[in-house]
Amino acid sequence: MKKYAVIVAGGSGQRMGSKVPKQFLLLKGKPLLQYTIQAFLRAYNDVQIILVLPEHQFDYGEQIVKEMSLQEKIQIIAGGPTRFHSVKSGLTLVTHPSIVFVHDAVRCLVSVSLIQNCYQQALEMGSAIPAVAATDSIRIEEGTSHTVVDRNKIRIIQTPQTFGSQILLKAFDQQYSEAFTDEATVVEAAGNKVFLIEGEHNNLKVTRPLDLHIAEKLLEEGGHRQ
Repeated sequence: MKKYAVIVAGGSGQRMGSKVPKQFLLLKGKPLLQYTIQAFLRAYNDVQIILVLPEHQFDYGEQIVKEMSLQEKIQIIAGGPTRFHSVKSGLTLVTHPSIVFVHDAVRCLVSVSLIQNCYQQALEMGSAIPAVAATDSIRIEEGTSHTVVDRNKIRIIQTPQTFGSQILLKAFDQQYSEAFTDEATVVEAAGNKVFLIEGEHNNLKVTRPLDLHIAEKLLEEGGHRQ
């Protein structure tokens, strides 16, 4: 089955306190985005990478692709004003029946095994949404009051959210809704059931300076699985 990885890279670096967009920040001398791309290519050397970037970041992306000598495996396309619109833009380059991964560019420590597990489940069940158990106490705030909820029932959603292309492409034909926080919510709104798969706590999303330090430490200790 053909494979596409839509890697969404729309970060500005504002929360990182950096002028450099966070997906291009260096981790052990390499841009975060490079680790992400390499993980998918290690998992499947026949995967087609679709890199979704703001147009003003194309030069950054093209330079990384050139340095990695991956011009034949990576296509770059402009994103939109929201994640929904950016993913929808990337999906225009999905031209064959396939399994499609949608992944945050800054989840740079995603493991080969997680990618492969998502692929296998999506083949069998149509979707695979990585999720991990909550480890902190959780409260829901409503106005001036708040209530505790059972954290054993809470799952924190990650990427790569993985689907059969026939499901994902049809779902993204819908009109945009603010309720669409990720691909799973889009697919559910189109009337499809989505299926979770065990994620990895080390598959962190690098959004703040502390996250970058944690990622560096995990790399040093070999704490992310390949």
